[in-house]
Amino acid sequence: MRLNLVLLALLLASAFHLVEQQYQSRRLYVAKERARAEGARLQAEHERLVVEQRALAAPARVQQLARERLRMHPAHPGITEYVTLPADGAGGMR
Repeated sequence: MRLNLVLLALLLASAFHLVEQQYQSRRLYVAKERARAEGARLQAEHERLVVEQRALAAPARVQQLARERLRMHPAHPGITEYVTLPADGAGGMR
């Protein structure tokens, strides 16, 4: 009789342990799936930001912003000033 009670207690302990392990397994699976979804979301956000960065750095856009905001204009020979060094080559530099 005593052996039956010990075996019953071990069976119940084993059953509770199995239920706990299944719960932990499900909890970890859900956490893994959430992390996977977050990784996919971050990857998509990264790709969107790379495309946006390329669009913002396009040469035509940079040139347009330079003209409009900074009031810059392309250099051409009519407005270019050339600086020449004195004939002795010193030029004030040592």
